[in-house]
Amino acid sequence: MAADEHERAPVSGVVGPSGRGAGWYHGDCHVHTRRSHGGELTPQQLTAAAREMGLDFLVITEHNAASTPEEWAPFASDDLLIIAGQEVVTETGHWLALGLEPDQVIDRRAGLVDHGAAQVHQVGGLCVVAHPHAPYPSGTFTHPMHGFDAVEVWNGPWSSDLPWQADNETALAQWGHALAQWGHALAIDLHQGRWRPAVGNSDVHLPGQLGTPQTVVHTEDLSAAGILAGIRAGRCWITESAEIGLSVTAHADDQHAGIGQSLGTGGQSVLVDVTVSGVPSGTVTLHTDRGQVHRDVLPDNGTGSLEWSTTAAESAFVRVEVRHPSGYLAALTNPIILAGDRSWENPQRD
Repeated sequence: MAADEHERAPVSGVVGPSGRGAGWYHGDCHVHTRRSHGGELTPQQLTAAAREMGLDFLVITEHNAASTPEEWAPFASDDLLIIAGQEVVTETGHWLALGLEPDQVIDRRAGLVDHGAAQVHQVGGLCVVAHPHAPYPSGTFTHPMHGFDAVEVWNGPWSSDLPWQADNETALAQWGHALAQWGHALAIDLHQGRWRPAVGNSDVHLPGQLGTPQTVVHTEDLSAAGILAGIRAGRCWITESAEIGLSVTAHADDQHAGIGQSLGTGGQSVLVDVTVSGVPSGTVTLHTDRGQVHRDVLPDNGTGSLEWSTTAAESAFVRVEVRHPSGYLAALTNPIILAGDRSWENPQRD
């Protein structure tokens, strides 16, 4: 569909088209056009591809360059939210500034990372560690993570035909696995009262890469502010494609909570319900601060459900991974926090 067939909407880091109510929205928060090194797509090609695969939002993250309204306004509409951003490329790794003001550029010099993060937060944006173990010069993120709001644990295929690669496995282990050697693993972060949600994005440069993977965000409406708030709160999960469905809910008495939420259990038993579709013969695993605690195999048609019981005394959180028979990741959730005798908001992040 041509851009002029859509109702026009302004591009902004904090304001975007709305009118679509609460729900889960699919998007890609790390995309490039030919303005970035190695990029081959035009804005028109990128947004056409997003509409074709049913994405609801994009965050434009050119290398050390602004997302200009003149480029993107013709392609933003109520069916596709476009959010301004930037990939900040430094000598100590790359990071994403999501939700910038139009034409805003963050200084890329490594010594100003903290100052740049403060500029992003001043406009209500998010700072996301990008592909922290990418296998090329400056790809490994060596800057301290304080001040960052989320971590990209799943980055796209680059020139490979594989959607899941070894550097993603390392990033996932660093973020989420109990007893990991890194001091900011999810279990340790939660016990210290802070945690950073996981996101996954394509880092698209070439045709055919967009949306592999994509982040699915729960928000009260399809707006830039809503998407950023959902990611900030961890109300999001990651999937290889929109063909995969995943829901996780934890119940205790008459209380329940979903991905990224906190459940006050009152000391009662917790029943975790998981439903998956689109992963034939896949493996579903549940993880807590004790590590992997449950494993189940999906039927050949790829659709199945499971239940698992725990308590807040046994498990500080629960999160889900779904993998293909090959071992490659198909989907990943942020945790549901199990809060014992009280219900509380997600911990403050540093």
